[in-house]
Amino acid sequence: MASLQPEEPLQDLLSVSLLDLEGTPSAFRSRSASVSSTGSGGRLQLRQRVAQLMACVEDVSSDDEIHEEVSRTIDEAFLICGKMQKQKLQGIRLHLVTWNVGTASPPPDVTSLLQLNLQDREMDMYVIGLQEVNSKIVNFLSDMAFDDPWSIFFMNVLSPLSYVKISSIRMQGLLLLVFAKQPHVPFIRDIQSQYTRTGLYGYWGNKGGVTTRMSVYGHTVCFLNCHLPAHMENAGQRLDDFERILEMQQFEGEKIPNVLDHDILFWFGDLNFRIEDYGLHFIRESINNSRFSLLWEKDQLNMAKKKEPILQEFMEGPLKFKPTYKFDLYSNDYDTRGQKTLFWFNGKKRKPAWTDRILWRVKHLLQLASEAGEMPEEEAISVSLHSYISHMSYGISDHKPVTGTFELEMKPLPPVPLVRLHPVGNWDAEQDATVRYSTAPEFPSSAWDWIGLYKVTFRHANDYVMYAWVQDNEISSEEDAKQVYLSAEELPATGGEFLLGYYSNTMQSLVGISQPFQIQPRRMLAEKDLAWDGVSRMQEQLCDEKPPCDF
Repeated sequence: MASLQPEEPLQDLLSVSLLDLEGTPSAFRSRSASVSSTGSGGRLQLRQRVAQLMACVEDVSSDDEIHEEVSRTIDEAFLICGKMQKQKLQGIRLHLVTWNVGTASPPPDVTSLLQLNLQDREMDMYVIGLQEVNSKIVNFLSDMAFDDPWSIFFMNVLSPLSYVKISSIRMQGLLLLVFAKQPHVPFIRDIQSQYTRTGLYGYWGNKGGVTTRMSVYGHTVCFLNCHLPAHMENAGQRLDDFERILEMQQFEGEKIPNVLDHDILFWFGDLNFRIEDYGLHFIRESINNSRFSLLWEKDQLNMAKKKEPILQEFMEGPLKFKPTYKFDLYSNDYDTRGQKTLFWFNGKKRKPAWTDRILWRVKHLLQLASEAGEMPEEEAISVSLHSYISHMSYGISDHKPVTGTFELEMKPLPPVPLVRLHPVGNWDAEQDATVRYSTAPEFPSSAWDWIGLYKVTFRHANDYVMYAWVQDNEISSEEDAKQVYLSAEELPATGGEFLLGYYSNTMQSLVGISQPFQIQPRRMLAEKDLAWDGVSRMQEQLCDEKPPCDF
């Protein structure tokens, strides 16, 4: 049995091992004779000492007092490792919305829907999937030329809070929007979108799926918003259409050719699965008594997950909210109106169902690494569900919206932005301005890259005040940085607070954003403003002396 050397008693070994874990410089210096290296050499030495420790535990296992001391020390080591691991991870709070809006216009307020009133922590990303957005021919043609009313609505809500729309895709009534907080935008790259029609045998887009995929801090994430066939008897068709969408959606690039190849896949939408076997009265009584668990086993999606291997890879939170379909408009009452039939007689009322769902799938990174013959030292990415709820206060549609709030923890593979940029000197609207930027060695620059000047509350990458091509407007190039000029003629005359963004044509995203800075307005304009302020004050004085006064 191996044992410690006499000059290294148990307490010293435990002390050194913990200092190795904490990695403080002073600790290493104080024990330079035994621990003299960091990095891979230090890790190897730490593993050797842990092996020695395990051998020591075998030798002293009969001594209860020492055994307890060893246990406490090992617990402490685990705590230190856990803290260090947490420090390495990038946390992303993601809020996902799915809502069949039934061709309605946006509601007056979405504070509760987007959880904007939370005090503990704001969201890092919003993903909003809508179904049955108004797609009548006049509306659809207008929306193709301009942003649709729902996109404009959510941008108006989120851009003042420093959220940027990084992606949107529309297929008739299906709409998928992705927003991110400004600091995260440079780390969201390689954005691509796809759509698949399944209505009328694939020729019509009233049913199907729209997808946006991206790299978030170096990890691939995909969002799939679906509207699957309706009616109780079409459960099989819903599964067939879902598999067709997965097969049809292909992306450019060798590493991530299709939807299932992503590290994380979120699947959500009006999936239209119903509750089988039970009658209308039993279902409503179960809902009224909040006995939702009685209905879970007859939910078609839950039933399919027991049989279909592809569905068994997806996870979903517990359905602890009322079925979200079908409601009377502007009401929390389930479908009191009779269904119209061909000869205008009232048919059966629709049975309530959990048609609106959010599921997710995490790729088995550990399993893949094991098959390749190597095991990663730590889990690269994880997903945890914080809330899965419906929002009963919204009545514009016969569906209630459903939201899921997730925490994504990942090791950030690119620790810094690919491009760093900042304004040179103080800017005013009467002089040409200069931007200085530097790029990471691996950055794939292009002749089509550009730098945009944005208001601090900009909505999306194309919402710039002005832009300049980085190559055409280059005025100096050094080994570590380049400079680009912006013409004074295009600078905003009124001045204000702005920021700069570097757009990569290769990655189709903003890969660098500067800190906010001020642009001084043109002096002539500023003098006019001062003169007008003086006139306004004189008018106010006259009004005070001789009321009433109307200008």
